[in-house]
Amino acid sequence: MAFDLAARLAERRAADLYRQRPLLESPQGPEVVVDGQRLLAFCSNDYLGLANHPEVIAAWQAGAERWGVGGASHLVVGHSTPHHQVEEALAELTGRPRALLFSTGYMANLGAITALVGQGDTVLQDRLNHASLLDGGLLSGARFNRYLHNDPASLASRLDKAVGNTLVVTDGVFSMDGDLADLPALANVARARGAWLMVDDAHGLGTLGAKGGGIVEHFGLGVDDVPVLIGTLGKACGTAGAFVAGSEALIEALVQFARPYIYTTSQPPALACATLKSLELLRRETWRREHLAALIRQFREGAQQLGLQLMDSPTPIQPIVIGDSAQALRLSRLLRERGLLVTAIRPPTVPAGSARLRVTLSAAHSEAQVQLLLNALAECYPQLENADA
Repeated sequence: MAFDLAARLAERRAADLYRQRPLLESPQGPEVVVDGQRLLAFCSNDYLGLANHPEVIAAWQAGAERWGVGGASHLVVGHSTPHHQVEEALAELTGRPRALLFSTGYMANLGAITALVGQGDTVLQDRLNHASLLDGGLLSGARFNRYLHNDPASLASRLDKAVGNTLVVTDGVFSMDGDLADLPALANVARARGAWLMVDDAHGLGTLGAKGGGIVEHFGLGVDDVPVLIGTLGKACGTAGAFVAGSEALIEALVQFARPYIYTTSQPPALACATLKSLELLRRETWRREHLAALIRQFREGAQQLGLQLMDSPTPIQPIVIGDSAQALRLSRLLRERGLLVTAIRPPTVPAGSARLRVTLSAAHSEAQVQLLLNALAECYPQLENADA
């Protein structure tokens, strides 16, 4: 029987769930050119505005001159001095003995979970965790279950039934809702039952904490509370790649057993050079986090005055819940007609009936640009109600 891919694609298009790749024809930043159109973008993960920073670009160029652009796997001859320096800088930023650099966040999550648990063990995950975390749990072979979103009591009831080594896995900042995991409560529940807590802080690193150390720093927790900390470099840091930070024993175990680390080529050393500069700017230029926080307050206050349905998010991720996928797409198109790029997020990325516009703010945005977005929403959002009337 042949694969009927055309029918599957047609079904997705009919449900307003078909996805298309916009073509970015300019550097990353608030003002971009996409598919030939100049737009003011509110959908990038470049939270601190470092992706197109001249010092980061210069560091990449100098790194390419010094180290070239290719390599090998880390355990052969691909672990260069810049890679090692990035790991040391990340360990210092997160307050942990060691860090291990991965080429992508997906690989870091798969590598950590599958190296730590397997058949005879248990992995418990938040219901709204990122796909890479869920995939890692399923691929591990461990007994897999999900607890209610951000619910320590639900986690506790599942921990009571856990077998073998038990790993509790949660996002730090949930990528589609923007809310924070209740790490203090989750850590207490996990520790009381002898489980390890793993946190993927992809969207918190750089934006949360006085020094940008992320959600663990934000809550004042340590390595005993969160033994396994994941972070990505392609968001607030503005470059690419990811890392796991933790104890000496954890990192050595990942070097030995994490297949996505062992069996792949390391990222270009020049990229590590750029990340080193980005981490320096992240620590030094604290005004970026302060300005971003001010923009978040401005947007939330303005959106609430317009009667928009926001989610409980203190982060750069500010979803506007629409519900219907077709209506979310329509609002996104109306904004684009006015020169603003805000992506509509639909199932299966989010639960059915919760399609939304996912506004993301950056320290590179100005207050005037955020006001332009609010003005456009004030004009466009009522048109959805008119369409339903």
